[in-house]
Amino acid sequence: MSRKSAAAARPKTAYKATAPSGDVRVPAPGEGKRGEQGYLGYLLRQAHAAVRLTMERALADLGVTSPQFAVLTMLNAYPGLSGADVARLTFLTPQTVGVIIRNLERDGAILMTPHPVHGRIQQWTLTPRGATLLKDCRERVIALEKRLTRGLDSKAETTIRRWLAGIATDLQQDQVD
Repeated sequence: MSRKSAAAARPKTAYKATAPSGDVRVPAPGEGKRGEQGYLGYLLRQAHAAVRLTMERALADLGVTSPQFAVLTMLNAYPGLSGADVARLTFLTPQTVGVIIRNLERDGAILMTPHPVHGRIQQWTLTPRGATLLKDCRERVIALEKRLTRGLDSKAETTIRRWLAGIATDLQQDQVD
């Protein structure tokens, strides 16, 4: 059998398609194992990567990264957090949060105050500048969230939010035990 006819005899599936050069083509999101056939954990990670890249692009001209947005969001929701608390809530390393906090403080977006009892613990809060910056960021992130929920009714959105929160809650138990 010639090479050409052997190739023609193979089933043509999206995830094993070949490029004109004969190289195996990497499937696009939604194809093969990057689609409904994929592992849920992989699909969650793929979706997260797509959301994060889109968010980075939406916030770029404000000079804010996705991790900085997460830090600002958590400090707005829970004023007075320590750097270690922020790291836990944002799924970032303490070292990364330390760099982010220094940069946000330098830019006047957050302010440090010593803990009233444990003087070595630094507590962080948003400044008015930080609150304004977060407001500008949130407008863009809300637009992205609307895009994510396009086509969902409120019941489906609530179900998905509960499912995602439930995954985190359930799997967190594995880390505690």
